[in-house]
Amino acid sequence: MWSSSPATPGALDSVSVVLESERPLDVGMSLSGLRRGPGDPTYQRDDAGSVWRASRLPSGLVTYRLTQTTRYSVRCTAWGDGGAEFTDMVPALLGCDDDASGFEPEHPTLKEAHRQFPHLRLGRTGLVMEALVPAILEQRVHGVSAFSSWRTLVTKFGDRAPGPTPRPMFVPPTPDVWRRIPSWEYHLANVDPARSKTIVRCAHVAGRLEQTTSMSYPDATRRLRAVPGVGIWTAAEAAQRALGDPDALSVGDYHLASVVGWSLLGRPLDDEGMIEYMKPLAPHRFRAVRLLQVSGKAIKPKFGPRTPLVDHTRH
Repeated sequence: MWSSSPATPGALDSVSVVLESERPLDVGMSLSGLRRGPGDPTYQRDDAGSVWRASRLPSGLVTYRLTQTTRYSVRCTAWGDGGAEFTDMVPALLGCDDDASGFEPEHPTLKEAHRQFPHLRLGRTGLVMEALVPAILEQRVHGVSAFSSWRTLVTKFGDRAPGPTPRPMFVPPTPDVWRRIPSWEYHLANVDPARSKTIVRCAHVAGRLEQTTSMSYPDATRRLRAVPGVGIWTAAEAAQRALGDPDALSVGDYHLASVVGWSLLGRPLDDEGMIEYMKPLAPHRFRAVRLLQVSGKAIKPKFGPRTPLVDHTRH
């Protein structure tokens, strides 16, 4: 249920609305997966606990602030030409369309996590390139390196976010800009040619990729994976955020299979073992993984030193 409210006093050219729900809401939990590292220029959390994000919509740039006002209500204030369009997207972003019916895990750990977090909702941004590019940057590298590349490229080639942001924020580049970034700029951002070429290929067909928001999850995944360089892991990471796919399992992740194995079986699994073990949880396999994460029940013992970071700028 929606209720409108006046713009925040002193916030020029803003639109403000309140989302009220019959089910509990949790802004931090719903949006945490959209943050790409602590220095993400598109994401900020202020001292009051509000979440700020900057995005590019068909109607224009938007900066939005989401503030939890009660357990069942969230206030959204948006700035920029895309503000009005964004207010219509808030319910989907906070997972109001997410349907967990049929999810009845049998494993005690998942049962307990589901009991503790029955209000977990898988939101969807509806913005495919916004989710796909950082996923490509995260292919086969440490998160800290990928986050640095994302921060460098968005800050240098994106647009300054509108509105009174708590710190300078930036909107990701357009597909045309992603396509035209010189190869040496990707190199300086520590992005190897394989990943930069994949970003460019996606940018060339960005319109067709954005159409996946209106397709079934399997059809959307097939279209994403039709782009050379976009494999099952990258497609799943994008589908989780842009499409809200509750079954998008990140097969090929460096840690996930082992985490699932240690958390639910007390021993590591490989990808094939994880796929087989999680079959009964379909079509909610990503929901199960997310529950392990938010409940703090995802575990993986540490063995040996961490693999070294790779600096592609030296190659």
